[in-house]
Amino acid sequence: MRKWLLLVSVFSAAAVLLFTTASTQAHHAFSGEFDSTKPVKLRGKVVRMEWINPHAWLHIAVTGEDGEEVIWMIEAGPPGALIRRGWRKDSVTVGLELLVEGYLATDGSNKANGRDVTFPDGRRLFAGSSGTGAPIDGADSTEKK
Repeated sequence: MRKWLLLVSVFSAAAVLLFTTASTQAHHAFSGEFDSTKPVKLRGKVVRMEWINPHAWLHIAVTGEDGEEVIWMIEAGPPGALIRRGWRKDSVTVGLELLVEGYLATDGSNKANGRDVTFPDGRRLFAGSSGTGAPIDGADSTEKK
């Protein structure tokens, strides 16, 4: 009976480790959700900023050429990394107009992976998730090769 319990415990632990590792790797694949050959520049007003792990999300309202407003979801790096790069929770307020440079989602939705964000005062902050397969251009010293 003890051997059976030990065997079940070992297999359970292995299964948990396998599924945790697989989901973590799948989550961090840039190319699984975004297209590095389709850069985008979006100018819009902040609707909401979600300071959540593993990635913060910036939601902006972009007015198209037809005058229609479209809400875009911009994936950013983890909150801790953003703060180390100069972001502050109180610096991204509703209604603030930002220029976001990044990469379009592969599924054609109004979603992008943020790269650089330019604030009205000219500050430019890196928003990306370096080390995830996103294109590296050396524009930010925190990028990992």
